[in-house]
Amino acid sequence: MVEEFSFSSRRTVQAWAVVPDFTHHAHTASLSAIAVNSRYVVTGSKDETIHIYDMRKKVEHGALLQHNGTVTCLEFYGTSHLLSGAEDGLICIWNTKRWECLKSIKAHKGHVTSLSIHPSGKLALSVGTDKTLRTWNLVEGRSAFIKNLKQNAHIIKWSPSGEKYVTVITNKVDVYKLDTASITGTITTERRISSLTFITDTILAVAGDDEIIRLFNCDSQKCLCEFKAHENRIKDIYSFEREGQHVVVTASSDGYIKMWNLDLNKIKDAPTLLGEVDTKARLTCLAVWFDQASETKEKSDKAATASQANEEDKSLLVRKKKVCWTDKNDKKVKDGKNIPEKRKLETPLKKKKKKLKNSE
Repeated sequence: MVEEFSFSSRRTVQAWAVVPDFTHHAHTASLSAIAVNSRYVVTGSKDETIHIYDMRKKVEHGALLQHNGTVTCLEFYGTSHLLSGAEDGLICIWNTKRWECLKSIKAHKGHVTSLSIHPSGKLALSVGTDKTLRTWNLVEGRSAFIKNLKQNAHIIKWSPSGEKYVTVITNKVDVYKLDTASITGTITTERRISSLTFITDTILAVAGDDEIIRLFNCDSQKCLCEFKAHENRIKDIYSFEREGQHVVVTASSDGYIKMWNLDLNKIKDAPTLLGEVDTKARLTCLAVWFDQASETKEKSDKAATASQANEEDKSLLVRKKKVCWTDKNDKKVKDGKNIPEKRKLETPLKKKKKKLKNSE
Protein backbone atom coordinates (compact mmCIF):
# COMPACT_ATOMS: atom_id res chain seq x y z
CA MET A 1 0.00 0.00 0.00
CA VAL A 2 1.22 3.47 -0.90
CA GLU A 3 0.41 6.12 1.67
CA GLU A 4 1.21 9.83 1.48
CA PHE A 5 1.20 12.22 4.43
CA SER A 6 1.53 15.98 4.17
CA PHE A 7 3.06 18.04 6.92
CA SER A 8 3.14 21.74 7.63
CA SER A 9 4.98 23.90 10.13
CA ARG A 10 5.83 27.42 11.15
CA ARG A 11 9.33 28.58 11.93
CA THR A 12 8.24 29.73 15.40
CA VAL A 13 6.49 26.45 16.22
CA GLN A 14 8.43 23.19 16.58
CA ALA A 15 5.51 20.78 16.31
CA TRP A 16 4.61 19.67 12.79
CA ALA A 17 1.07 18.70 11.86
CA VAL A 18 0.96 15.42 9.93
CA VAL A 19 -2.18 14.40 8.03
CA PRO A 20 -2.90 11.64 5.46
CA ASP A 21 -3.24 13.04 1.96
CA PHE A 22 -3.27 10.15 -0.53
CA THR A 23 -3.62 6.38 -0.13
CA HIS A 24 -3.66 3.74 -2.84
CA HIS A 25 -3.70 -0.06 -2.91
CA ALA A 26 -1.74 -0.82 -6.06
CA HIS A 27 0.46 -3.85 -5.47
CA THR A 28 -0.50 -7.43 -4.72
CA ALA A 29 2.53 -7.85 -2.45
CA SER A 30 4.52 -5.67 -0.05
CA LEU A 31 6.52 -2.67 -1.27
CA SER A 32 10.28 -3.13 -1.53
CA ALA A 33 11.50 0.19 -3.02
CA ILE A 34 10.34 3.75 -3.58
CA ALA A 35 11.71 6.85 -5.36
CA VAL A 36 10.50 10.39 -6.04
CA ASN A 37 11.23 13.30 -8.35
CA SER A 38 9.54 16.69 -8.70
CA ARG A 39 6.35 15.17 -10.14
CA TYR A 40 6.22 11.40 -9.78
CA VAL A 41 6.44 8.77 -7.06
CA VAL A 42 7.36 5.26 -8.18
CA THR A 43 7.09 2.11 -6.10
CA GLY A 44 8.60 -1.33 -6.58
CA SER A 45 7.20 -4.49 -5.08
CA LYS A 46 7.64 -8.19 -4.56
CA ASP A 47 4.89 -8.60 -7.15
CA GLU A 48 7.58 -7.74 -9.79
CA THR A 49 5.93 -4.50 -10.91
CA ILE A 50 6.75 -0.79 -10.71
CA HIS A 51 3.80 1.56 -10.24
CA ILE A 52 3.83 5.26 -11.13
CA TYR A 53 1.90 8.00 -9.34
CA ASP A 54 1.38 11.52 -10.60
CA MET A 55 1.51 13.55 -7.41
CA ARG A 56 0.22 16.73 -9.02
CA LYS A 57 -3.03 14.99 -9.93
CA LYS A 58 -2.93 12.48 -7.06
CA VAL A 59 -3.65 9.56 -9.38
CA GLU A 60 -1.98 6.33 -10.43
CA HIS A 61 -0.29 6.93 -13.78
CA GLY A 62 0.50 3.38 -14.86
CA ALA A 63 2.73 0.36 -14.28
CA LEU A 64 6.05 -0.92 -15.66
CA LEU A 65 6.37 -4.66 -16.22
CA GLN A 66 9.97 -5.17 -17.34
CA HIS A 67 11.39 -7.14 -14.39
CA ASN A 68 11.01 -10.78 -13.44
CA GLY A 69 11.53 -10.88 -9.70
CA THR A 70 11.22 -8.52 -6.75
CA VAL A 71 12.07 -4.90 -7.62
CA THR A 72 14.83 -4.11 -5.11
CA CYS A 73 15.91 -0.53 -5.93
CA LEU A 74 14.67 2.58 -7.72
CA GLU A 75 16.35 5.94 -8.28
CA PHE A 76 15.52 9.00 -10.37
CA TYR A 77 18.02 11.22 -12.13
CA GLY A 78 16.33 14.60 -12.27
CA THR A 79 13.09 14.65 -14.23
CA SER A 80 14.27 12.68 -17.24
CA HIS A 81 15.41 9.20 -16.21
CA LEU A 82 14.66 6.41 -13.76
CA LEU A 83 16.91 3.44 -12.98
CA SER A 84 15.47 0.24 -11.55
CA GLY A 85 17.12 -2.93 -10.29
CA ALA A 86 15.63 -6.30 -9.37
CA GLU A 87 16.25 -9.88 -8.34
CA ASP A 88 16.48 -10.87 -12.02
CA GLY A 89 19.91 -9.18 -12.12
CA LEU A 90 18.72 -6.46 -14.51
CA ILE A 91 19.15 -2.72 -14.33
CA CYS A 92 16.63 -0.91 -16.52
CA ILE A 93 16.94 2.68 -17.70
CA TRP A 94 13.60 4.41 -18.22
CA ASN A 95 12.74 7.62 -20.00
CA THR A 96 10.23 9.35 -17.73
CA LYS A 97 8.63 11.45 -20.46
CA ARG A 98 7.01 8.50 -22.22
CA TRP A 99 7.97 5.86 -19.65
CA GLU A 100 9.90 3.86 -22.23
CA CYS A 101 12.61 1.35 -21.33
CA LEU A 102 15.67 2.73 -23.10
CA LYS A 103 17.92 -0.12 -22.04
CA SER A 104 17.79 -3.34 -20.06
CA ILE A 105 21.25 -4.40 -18.85
CA LYS A 106 22.21 -7.74 -17.29
CA ALA A 107 24.09 -6.07 -14.43
CA HIS A 108 24.74 -8.90 -11.97
CA LYS A 109 24.80 -12.69 -12.06
CA GLY A 110 22.70 -12.69 -8.90
CA HIS A 111 20.22 -10.15 -7.56
CA VAL A 112 20.74 -6.41 -7.84
CA THR A 113 20.55 -5.33 -4.20
CA SER A 114 21.20 -1.58 -4.49
CA LEU A 115 22.16 1.15 -6.97
CA SER A 116 23.10 4.82 -6.78
CA ILE A 117 23.48 7.52 -9.45
CA HIS A 118 26.36 10.01 -9.24
CA PRO A 119 25.18 13.64 -8.83
CA SER A 120 26.60 14.43 -12.29
CA GLY A 121 24.50 11.72 -13.92
CA LYS A 122 27.56 10.32 -15.68
CA LEU A 123 28.14 7.32 -13.42
CA ALA A 124 26.11 4.80 -11.48
CA LEU A 125 27.15 2.20 -8.94
CA SER A 126 25.45 -1.10 -8.20
CA VAL A 127 25.98 -4.05 -5.88
CA GLY A 128 24.52 -7.53 -6.08
CA THR A 129 24.52 -11.02 -4.63
CA ASP A 130 27.40 -12.02 -6.92
CA LYS A 131 29.78 -10.25 -4.48
CA THR A 132 30.66 -7.49 -6.94
CA LEU A 133 30.52 -3.70 -6.98
CA ARG A 134 30.04 -2.42 -10.51
CA THR A 135 30.58 1.03 -11.95
CA TRP A 136 28.45 2.01 -14.94
CA ASN A 137 29.30 4.64 -17.54
CA LEU A 138 25.89 6.19 -18.19
CA VAL A 139 27.17 8.38 -21.02
CA GLU A 140 28.06 5.32 -23.11
CA GLY A 141 25.75 2.86 -21.35
CA ARG A 142 28.38 0.26 -20.54
CA SER A 143 30.22 -1.32 -17.64
CA ALA A 144 33.24 0.74 -16.61
CA PHE A 145 34.72 -1.14 -13.66
CA ILE A 146 34.11 -4.26 -11.59
CA LYS A 147 35.36 -4.69 -8.04
CA ASN A 148 35.14 -8.02 -6.25
CA LEU A 149 33.91 -7.91 -2.66
CA LYS A 150 34.52 -10.44 0.09
CA GLN A 151 30.82 -10.51 0.95
CA ASN A 152 27.52 -9.43 -0.57
CA ALA A 153 26.77 -5.73 -0.10
CA HIS A 154 23.11 -4.71 0.27
CA ILE A 155 23.41 -0.88 0.19
CA ILE A 156 25.47 1.54 -1.89
CA LYS A 157 25.16 5.33 -1.90
CA TRP A 158 26.98 8.39 -3.26
CA SER A 159 27.72 11.39 -1.05
CA PRO A 160 26.01 14.69 -2.03
CA SER A 161 29.21 16.02 -3.68
CA GLY A 162 29.97 12.72 -5.42
CA GLU A 163 33.52 12.72 -4.05
CA LYS A 164 32.94 9.59 -1.99
CA TYR A 165 30.56 6.67 -1.73
CA VAL A 166 29.71 4.04 0.86
CA THR A 167 28.80 0.37 0.76
CA VAL A 168 27.07 -1.62 3.48
CA ILE A 169 27.84 -5.26 4.21
CA THR A 170 25.68 -6.53 7.11
CA ASN A 171 26.74 -4.23 9.98
CA LYS A 172 29.75 -2.59 8.32
CA VAL A 173 29.96 0.64 6.30
CA ASP A 174 33.00 1.00 4.03
CA VAL A 175 33.79 4.55 2.92
CA TYR A 176 35.38 4.86 -0.54
CA LYS A 177 37.09 7.81 -2.19
CA LEU A 178 36.10 8.36 -5.82
CA ASP A 179 39.49 9.29 -7.26
CA THR A 180 41.24 6.21 -5.82
CA ALA A 181 38.29 3.78 -5.54
CA SER A 182 39.88 2.60 -2.30
CA ILE A 183 38.49 2.28 1.22
CA THR A 184 39.42 5.25 3.41
CA GLY A 185 37.65 4.06 6.55
CA THR A 186 35.13 1.63 8.02
CA ILE A 187 32.21 2.18 10.38
CA THR A 188 30.94 -0.80 12.36
CA THR A 189 27.69 -1.14 14.32
CA GLU A 190 26.41 -3.89 16.61
CA ARG A 191 23.32 -4.70 14.54
CA ARG A 192 22.66 -5.19 10.84
CA ILE A 193 22.27 -1.86 9.00
CA SER A 194 18.92 -1.43 7.26
CA SER A 195 19.31 2.10 5.86
CA LEU A 196 21.56 5.14 5.80
CA THR A 197 21.54 8.69 4.45
CA PHE A 198 24.03 11.52 4.08
CA ILE A 199 23.13 14.59 6.16
CA THR A 200 26.10 16.48 4.71
CA ASP A 201 29.09 15.30 2.72
CA THR A 202 30.82 14.22 5.94
CA ILE A 203 27.96 13.37 8.31
CA LEU A 204 26.21 10.04 7.82
CA ALA A 205 23.01 8.92 9.58
CA VAL A 206 22.81 5.15 10.05
CA ALA A 207 19.76 3.09 11.02
CA GLY A 208 19.84 -0.60 11.83
CA ASP A 209 17.82 -3.49 13.14
CA ASP A 210 17.25 -1.70 16.43
CA GLU A 211 15.59 1.49 17.68
CA ILE A 212 18.71 3.69 17.51
CA ILE A 213 19.78 6.32 14.96
CA ARG A 214 23.53 6.98 14.91
CA LEU A 215 25.35 9.92 13.33
CA PHE A 216 28.91 9.32 12.14
CA ASN A 217 31.72 11.43 10.74
CA CYS A 218 32.76 9.74 7.48
CA ASP A 219 36.31 11.07 7.66
CA SER A 220 37.12 10.07 11.24
CA GLN A 221 34.51 7.25 11.46
CA LYS A 222 33.65 8.53 14.96
CA CYS A 223 30.10 8.40 16.32
CA LEU A 224 28.93 11.98 16.83
CA CYS A 225 25.56 11.22 18.37
CA GLU A 226 23.04 8.45 18.91
CA PHE A 227 19.45 8.53 20.08
CA LYS A 228 16.45 6.24 20.43
CA ALA A 229 14.03 7.05 17.63
CA HIS A 230 11.43 4.25 17.79
CA GLU A 231 10.13 1.34 19.83
CA ASN A 232 10.98 -1.19 17.14
CA ARG A 233 13.60 -1.64 14.44
CA ILE A 234 14.01 1.16 11.90
CA LYS A 235 13.29 0.20 8.30
CA ASP A 236 14.23 3.37 6.42
CA ILE A 237 15.67 6.83 6.93
CA TYR A 238 15.58 9.96 4.77
CA SER A 239 17.05 13.45 5.19
CA PHE A 240 16.59 16.84 3.54
CA GLU A 241 17.43 20.48 4.08
CA ARG A 242 14.76 23.17 3.89
CA GLU A 243 15.32 26.87 4.58
CA GLY A 244 18.55 26.04 6.41
CA GLN A 245 16.83 23.43 8.58
CA HIS A 246 18.15 19.85 8.50
CA VAL A 247 15.34 17.31 8.88
CA VAL A 248 15.66 13.56 9.35
CA VAL A 249 12.63 11.36 8.65
CA THR A 250 12.46 7.81 9.98
CA ALA A 251 10.09 4.88 9.41
CA SER A 252 9.88 1.88 11.70
CA SER A 253 8.27 -1.53 11.97
CA ASP A 254 6.25 -0.06 14.84
CA GLY A 255 4.20 1.78 12.18
CA TYR A 256 5.40 5.26 13.07
CA ILE A 257 6.90 7.89 10.77
CA LYS A 258 8.82 10.52 12.73
CA MET A 259 10.43 13.82 11.72
CA TRP A 260 13.46 15.16 13.59
CA ASN A 261 15.11 18.58 13.59
CA LEU A 262 18.89 18.21 13.53
CA ASP A 263 21.00 21.17 14.67
CA LEU A 264 24.46 20.73 13.13
CA ASN A 265 25.86 23.34 15.53
CA LYS A 266 24.84 21.08 18.41
CA ILE A 267 25.52 17.76 16.72
CA LYS A 268 26.25 16.00 20.03
CA ASP A 269 22.72 16.73 21.26
CA ALA A 270 19.84 14.46 20.30
CA PRO A 271 17.62 15.91 17.53
CA THR A 272 14.28 17.47 18.45
CA LEU A 273 11.11 15.58 17.49
CA LEU A 274 9.11 17.75 15.09
CA GLY A 275 6.16 15.45 14.57
CA GLU A 276 5.02 11.88 14.21
CA VAL A 277 2.20 9.83 12.78
CA ASP A 278 1.05 6.28 13.45
CA THR A 279 0.29 4.75 10.03
CA LYS A 280 -0.96 1.52 11.65
CA ALA A 281 0.88 -0.33 8.90
CA ARG A 282 4.04 -2.41 8.71
CA LEU A 283 6.36 0.06 7.00
CA THR A 284 9.02 -1.19 4.59
CA CYS A 285 10.35 1.90 2.76
CA LEU A 286 10.16 5.67 2.82
CA ALA A 287 10.70 8.72 0.59
CA VAL A 288 9.89 12.42 0.87
CA TRP A 289 8.17 14.27 -1.98
CA PHE A 290 8.08 18.05 -2.11
CA ASP A 291 5.26 20.05 -3.65
CA GLN A 292 7.65 22.24 -5.58
CA ALA A 293 4.82 24.11 -7.29
CA SER A 294 3.62 25.47 -3.95
CA GLU A 295 7.16 26.34 -2.90
CA THR A 296 7.75 28.24 -6.10
CA LYS A 297 4.69 30.42 -5.46
CA GLU A 298 6.18 31.47 -2.14
CA LYS A 299 9.45 32.57 -3.74
CA SER A 300 10.10 35.82 -5.53
CA ASP A 301 9.74 36.04 -9.31
CA LYS A 302 13.50 36.33 -9.62
CA ALA A 303 14.20 33.20 -7.61
CA ALA A 304 11.51 31.26 -9.50
CA THR A 305 12.99 32.30 -12.85
CA ALA A 306 16.47 31.24 -11.73
CA SER A 307 15.13 27.87 -10.56
CA GLN A 308 13.40 27.28 -13.90
CA ALA A 309 16.60 28.15 -15.77
CA ASN A 310 18.53 25.61 -13.69
CA GLU A 311 15.99 22.90 -14.47
CA GLU A 312 16.26 23.67 -18.18
CA ASP A 313 20.05 23.43 -17.98
CA LYS A 314 19.75 20.06 -16.25
CA SER A 315 17.34 18.77 -18.88
CA LEU A 316 19.69 19.93 -21.65
CA LEU A 317 22.59 18.24 -19.91
CA VAL A 318 20.69 14.97 -19.67
CA ARG A 319 19.76 15.12 -23.35
CA LYS A 320 23.41 15.58 -24.26
CA LYS A 321 24.41 12.67 -22.05
CA LYS A 322 21.91 10.28 -23.64
CA VAL A 323 24.28 9.25 -26.43
CA CYS A 324 23.52 5.56 -26.55
CA TRP A 325 22.89 2.58 -24.32
CA THR A 326 24.81 -0.52 -25.33
CA ASP A 327 25.23 -4.05 -24.08
CA LYS A 328 27.01 -7.10 -25.44
CA ASN A 329 23.80 -9.04 -25.89
CA ASP A 330 21.69 -6.21 -27.27
CA LYS A 331 21.77 -4.02 -30.34
CA LYS A 332 22.86 -0.40 -30.06
CA VAL A 333 20.13 2.00 -29.05
CA LYS A 334 20.70 5.55 -30.26
CA ASP A 335 19.00 8.48 -28.57
CA GLY A 336 16.44 6.13 -27.05
CA LYS A 337 14.60 5.62 -30.37
CA ASN A 338 14.81 1.83 -30.42
CA ILE A 339 13.13 0.02 -27.58
CA PRO A 340 14.05 -3.53 -26.42
CA GLU A 341 11.49 -6.07 -27.57
CA LYS A 342 10.85 -7.29 -24.03
CA ARG A 343 9.75 -3.85 -22.87
CA LYS A 344 6.25 -3.77 -21.45
CA LEU A 345 4.56 -0.56 -20.48
CA GLU A 346 1.13 -0.68 -18.99
CA THR A 347 -0.82 2.43 -19.88
CA PRO A 348 -2.67 4.41 -17.21
CA LEU A 349 -5.25 2.23 -15.61
CA LYS A 350 -8.79 3.47 -15.96
CA LYS A 351 -11.64 1.34 -14.84
CA LYS A 352 -14.41 1.16 -17.38
CA LYS A 353 -17.99 0.57 -16.39
CA LYS A 354 -19.46 -2.56 -17.85
CA LYS A 355 -22.35 -1.92 -20.20
CA LEU A 356 -25.42 -4.01 -19.55
CA LYS A 357 -26.86 -5.77 -22.54
CA ASN A 358 -30.34 -4.68 -23.48
CA SER A 359 -32.84 -7.40 -22.81
CA GLU A 360 -34.89 -8.54 -25.75
